[in-house]
Amino acid sequence: MAKSDITNTPFTEGIKYTGSKLKLLPHIIEMINSVNGVNHILDGFSGTTRVSQALAQLGYKITSNDISNWSEVFATCYLLADRNYQFYKEIIDHLNALQPIDGWYSTYYGGEDLDKKRPFQLKNTRKLDAIRNEIDNLNLDWKDKCVILTSLIQALDKVDNTMGHYVAYLNKWSKRSFNELYLNVPMRMIQNHEHKVIRDDIFKTAIFQNYDLAYFDPPYGSNNEKMPPSRVRYSAYYHLWTTIIKNDKPILFGKANRREDTRDASNGSVFEEFRRSSNGEFIALEAIKDLILQTNAKYIMLSYSSGGRATQKQIMDTIKEQGSLVSMKIIDFKKNVMSYMCSTNKWTTNENKHCEYLFLMKKNNY
Repeated sequence: MAKSDITNTPFTEGIKYTGSKLKLLPHIIEMINSVNGVNHILDGFSGTTRVSQALAQLGYKITSNDISNWSEVFATCYLLADRNYQFYKEIIDHLNALQPIDGWYSTYYGGEDLDKKRPFQLKNTRKLDAIRNEIDNLNLDWKDKCVILTSLIQALDKVDNTMGHYVAYLNKWSKRSFNELYLNVPMRMIQNHEHKVIRDDIFKTAIFQNYDLAYFDPPYGSNNEKMPPSRVRYSAYYHLWTTIIKNDKPILFGKANRREDTRDASNGSVFEEFRRSSNGEFIALEAIKDLILQTNAKYIMLSYSSGGRATQKQIMDTIKEQGSLVSMKIIDFKKNVMSYMCSTNKWTTNENKHCEYLFLMKKNNY
């Protein structure tokens, strides 16, 4: 297995994403490369697939899993699609040359120059309407369609009027929203046909297959005791990507024109749950414990935030119950300070209010 220095992180592509691990990639890679015998890695909450892309380029066999449609599309594009650049370039050139039309996306997500609180300017949703209709008309194979849809979402990300999600839009048009929508071929890297892409509940994926290492970056349940049950759920932030992939023109609700199936009461993850169970323990912490217990992997790496529901001590106690700590990093990007600890049960001094944690543990009985 090829090893990578922390300063030699592979190039990856992505979009604005609240859960992006782009800045954590060098640290994730360094920690994984520090242990021997790792070939097959599960990226359990793959999101925009930055981690999957990087580890695949380093020669690891990747299983990329997420419950979202858009994550499945990105992973298929970067891990499985195997046509050459020119094949996709001809399709994308054709799509870029289409004449704009007024359609469903323009009705609900496009705004004129002086309009407010729309994610895109009308000139770009008109192009979106034309391009998205044509993608379906081309009857592409699934892997090829994923490359084109990835290209479309990346292009939209460069002309949006948001802070990086689609539950609220900027009052004034962002500078980038005035740019023209233009598709490019995604920069796919090394292809390894042993990679797998799964869209399923993480517990099913983690239990029914063996891995050398599993990397988990679950959505974080807020530690704010006053968090209302009606808050927007994490998976709803990117409802528009789901609609663009499905092109199903769903029933919408609210000022942000969210999909009806992303209503907060029925669309949450157990990992972001802020309530307690009947035994008095936070449901989010119970989910983390169950996931570590049930995952068939020698090593487990967990990303977590100091703003999450589980505390430092609770995660450390869980690791002690089910294995041993190999290494840990505490990363504070705001102050550009990183505290580091290996093979002890003591936390390094950390007086920062918000930081990211990386835990690498070895499970018992391996």
